[in-house]
Amino acid sequence: MSSEDQAAEGTSVSAEASKPFVFSSKLSLEDVRSIQAKFAAERNWEQYHTPRNLLLAMVGEVGELSELFQWRGEVGEGLPKWLDSDKEHLGQELSDVLIYLIRLAERCHIDLPSAVLKKFELNAQKYPVDKAYGRSLKYSEYRTDSKQTSKED
Repeated sequence: MSSEDQAAEGTSVSAEASKPFVFSSKLSLEDVRSIQAKFAAERNWEQYHTPRNLLLAMVGEVGELSELFQWRGEVGEGLPKWLDSDKEHLGQELSDVLIYLIRLAERCHIDLPSAVLKKFELNAQKYPVDKAYGRSLKYSEYRTDSKQTSKED
């Protein structure tokens, strides 16, 4: 949205809006895993934290997260029309999903940071910049495009 559009809409262009978003904390996934493991151990909840139960709990939290966006239509980056209380609630629901995801990875013995890096490598192969730039096709469509291109050459 241009600054003229924002002015017409009654919103202001802040210096913050022009900066790329970054997380504020140095909290690592290992820190979150450790905090959650201690939290569960203190309550004797390990017995309930089976992979299946954790997955189902996470899916429930994703449902709660989805409800925050339901009926709002498209939402702009930074959620400019959302109340601070709605953003706070969103942060809580996102946190619930992340906590369950990390706990699930722990209970399945998946090194999540390593898995994420490997996944980025795979995605870079599936979605090469020269074919995927500015396009939202599935990776299999890029292969079809190159096959069609080579047939036409």
